[in-house]
This record gives sequence, C-alpha cells and structure tokens, in this order.
Amino acid sequence: MKTQTHFDVIIIGGSYSGLAAGLALGRALRKVLIIDNGKPCNAQTPHSHNFLTRDGETPAAIAAQGRKQLEQYSSVSFLNGTAIKAVRTDEGFEVEASSGEVFVAVKLLFATGIRDMLLNIDGLADCWGISALHCPFCHGYEVRNQKTGIIGNGNDAYELTSLISNWTSKLTIFTNGPATLSPEQTAKLYAHHIGILEKPLIRLQHHNGYLHHIQFVDGSEVPLSAAYIRSPFRQTCPLPELLGCALNHEGYIQVDSAQATSIPGVFACGDNTTKTRTVANAVSSGTTAGMAISRQLITERF
Repeated sequence: MKTQTHFDVIIIGGSYSGLAAGLALGRALRKVLIIDNGKPCNAQTPHSHNFLTRDGETPAAIAAQGRKQLEQYSSVSFLNGTAIKAVRTDEGFEVEASSGEVFVAVKLLFATGIRDMLLNIDGLADCWGISALHCPFCHGYEVRNQKTGIIGNGNDAYELTSLISNWTSKLTIFTNGPATLSPEQTAKLYAHHIGILEKPLIRLQHHNGYLHHIQFVDGSEVPLSAAYIRSPFRQTCPLPELLGCALNHEGYIQVDSAQATSIPGVFACGDNTTKTRTVANAVSSGTTAGMAISRQLITERF
C-alpha cells in the first residue's frame, strides 16, 4: 500500500461493488483507499453465475481478477484490515482502521455487504451457498429438476415456493413447526403437488456442503438435493448507522439513484443496499457509485 493519509475517497469493503467503484474512481484520477478484510459473505460458494463473461467462475477468481486490474491504477491504494471508526470532520471524514492507522477523505463509500443470520439447524452453515441457497437466479439452474426444499413458513415460504417452481416440480415446504400458510395458499400448493411438512428440523445431512437428507427432531429424514431459505440479515458494518445513514424498512442502507445515502458525502453500494444480491448487480451499483462520487467532486471543485 502507498503511504498516504489524505484521499479523495475511502471505500470500506473491497469485494465486487467496492472494486467496481474503485475502478471508476481510479480511471477518474481520484486518490482512493480501499479497506478490506478479505472475508466476503460468499467465500464458500463454489461458483458464481449470471455475470456475463464470467458465468461459472469462482467468486474468489472474479475478485482476484478485479483486484489485479485495479492495481494498475497508481492513485488507488489498498489496506488489508477493518474500518472500526468513522467520523465527520471539517475536511470530510476520518476513518480509523483496525491497524490503528487513521485516514482522511472527502467522500466515504460503504461497500460492506450484509451478514446472514442463519437458523440454528445443524449443517446449515456448512451447506450455505453450496446447496442451501438464497437465490434461484444465481443457483437454480444447477439444481434444476432435483428434489428441493423450501425452509420457511407463511407468506414468505409461499412466495418463494411459487418462484422456485420454475426450476423444479419436486418441491416440499418444511415449516419447522406448525404451518402458518393460509387455507387458500395450502390448497394452491397441494394443487401443484407441493408437499408441506410441519415437523421441527434438526439437521441438514450433507457431504462437503452438498445436501443429501434433511432430518427432523423425531429422527425421521427426507432425501433432498437442495434447499432454499430466506434468511434474516444484519448490516456487516455498523459504521453507516453510527454516521446517521438511514435504513429502509427491510434493513438495507437507503440510497438514491446515484447510490448516495441520507448523509451528505456518504455513499453505499452492493448487497448492503438491495435484496438483488448478485455479483452483476454489485458491480453495477459500484460503478454507479464511483462515477457519481467523481462527478460530485468535479462539481464541488469547479
């Protein structure tokens, strides 16, 4: 890393959206610091899909190629670490890293992602991103026509089941307790030959993250190749909220079309701002943020 204290922009988070923003800013001749701890949420996902030209690549390979390309821009620096403090100053913002170093920038961009709060089911964490999935557009093709479960209940489970039915007809909803589906929803599910099992779950049986059975508290089990879950989440980084950035009703950082937050000078991009959780969307929002920040700097200084 180049030893610099003052930057035009500090990007907190160096995965796809952060790298994309850094690329746009580097090409606009901006002095940029990207702080990243190397712990992306999709670290154990074997393949990334629906990203044109890189379909089927590993997430790590896509990020590594992005980092390599970004390193060609001399105005962009990297710091391996975690941002632990951010405050507004007369110059813009002051950011303290876990290393103890302090950096100042005019603009701040959070590309920090979200963290899934997984159910307490044995094996779920091991299968997450491999055969326990969140997005059919990312992974549905690979498990098409296979025995698939929806772990959930109520309206969310019903809506997710109707979506997943595009990829497979071998569907069962596992409500992990008494079902809260309406009579109309239940009737429609049965009309589509979709089963509903209300027994409490205890374990996802798997081999290296690849699911083969789902097991219940009573010891019974059902063969299964994949399961979809809409997991609750929290923001990975608390700093945007500490700075006063508003969240929307779903818990994402509220941004406008330029990825600007409710706090002047603070921007956000990637998974922390939207439920459209794909590499392609992260790159798109990062590029948008990078160009918007650069345009704002030009306008302010012209």
